[in-house]
Amino acid sequence: MFLDTSGLMCLFDRRDSRHTHATRHYDLARVRLLHNYVLLEFVALALARRAPRNEALRFVDSLNKSPEIEVVWVSRDLHERAMQLLTERNDKSWSLCDAVSFVVMSDQNTREALTTDHNFEQAGFVRLLDQ
Repeated sequence: MFLDTSGLMCLFDRRDSRHTHATRHYDLARVRLLHNYVLLEFVALALARRAPRNEALRFVDSLNKSPEIEVVWVSRDLHERAMQLLTERNDKSWSLCDAVSFVVMSDQNTREALTTDHNFEQAGFVRLLDQ
């Protein structure tokens, strides 16, 4: 399962109505995958939503250090492949972070994403959380 920014926010924020559902998916996943741009985007989102900074940073640090999560570090090649995808799919409003996610998921044969983002469905993946 790919861990997207919005899915991580559902895990992080116990007040979110999707928290229990997100936690269940997370606990049942055999594979947990993300890339470092997701970590960057999560910090920005958490701070924009006025989450306690120290808690958000501890959460990201725990994800990064977890032996249960594979963190893919974005290389120049991966970044360029994502940029190419954005160019090819110019009709979509995908972010660079989304495009990197789609490339990583394709490379890793991962179909499901812990996300609320409909862009994953547009790209042919399975979104596990409601918007």
